[in-house]
Amino acid sequence: MSGLAERAEALAARGLSALPDRITRLIAGRPVRIDGQTLHPQVQVALRLEGLIGGSEILPVADARERRRHDARVFRGREIAVGKVTDRSVPGPAGEIPVRLYRPAGVTQPPLVVYFHGGGHVIGDLDTHDQPCRHLASQIPALVLAVDYRMGPEHRFPAAVDDALAAFRWAQHNAQELGADPRRVAVAGDSAGGNLAAAVAQLAAAQGDGPAHQALIYPVTDYSRNHPSYDLFGEGFFLTAEEMGWFRENYFAEDAQRLDPRASPLLADDLSGLAPAFVLTCGFDPLRDEGEAYAERLQDAGVPTTLRREPDLVHGFVNAVGLGGRAREAMDGIAASMRDGLAAAP
Repeated sequence: MSGLAERAEALAARGLSALPDRITRLIAGRPVRIDGQTLHPQVQVALRLEGLIGGSEILPVADARERRRHDARVFRGREIAVGKVTDRSVPGPAGEIPVRLYRPAGVTQPPLVVYFHGGGHVIGDLDTHDQPCRHLASQIPALVLAVDYRMGPEHRFPAAVDDALAAFRWAQHNAQELGADPRRVAVAGDSAGGNLAAAVAQLAAAQGDGPAHQALIYPVTDYSRNHPSYDLFGEGFFLTAEEMGWFRENYFAEDAQRLDPRASPLLADDLSGLAPAFVLTCGFDPLRDEGEAYAERLQDAGVPTTLRREPDLVHGFVNAVGLGGRAREAMDGIAASMRDGLAAAP
């Protein structure tokens, strides 16, 4: 696709997001209501635009990665300002891991959030999730270390988990040197990144030094099966059941690996003693039920856990935070919850 066409799509996305609510509702058409929830009109319009540019089709891996980068640019909106952004690398189990550090302006010893991007452990990168990281850095405020972990099919499970844990350990050991508060190092991520954040929280706690907080944004918590929300929202709401199957095929070398708690944190025997958690789910998301099931298991294990469902949103909204509107409102809530959680950390 030409750069001119992409810029036109980005301008259309920004223009549609700025429309008055009355006009947005007219463009959206008849309200979508499922399972007692009503889809937000801004989301309906975004899904219509996504459909027009062919964003839901299954593509070869290289093409799917470029499509995700394209979509991120289209829905990026205005760049969110932070104090400083630095690209570097940190040691990993198979070589250097690319990372990007976001530093908020005018803050002394902020917390440090290690962020893992979404994309089914197959697509996504530092650029696709630049805006959500900028938002968290500026609004918590916190140092945010975004991690470009290895992905399938080139590097299958558990390569992503190994990289994620290594990056977290590096952040813990170097927090003070980075200018962050070493007592307040958290993990966070969306979708597959939420899966990695949950896995790291479990693995690090088992090793005796877990994160101070964990924020899981519409996380994958159970690769072993499809929960009921797959039947309700498996088609037409950005992330599809078919796409999740494609992610599984490209992430795992063997089906049995999906039962490993490092892949499916919901299947861990014991969740007690983990870091306080914030879990966010979306009403119109195939992953809704497994995310909420994980939050409930954390609560049952005595882990201080806040579960928030955004009933009118779909999977992937964090990537539209720069457009403002409903996505920005929800992201502001995530930042506020993380701010409170990190403030309470010992």
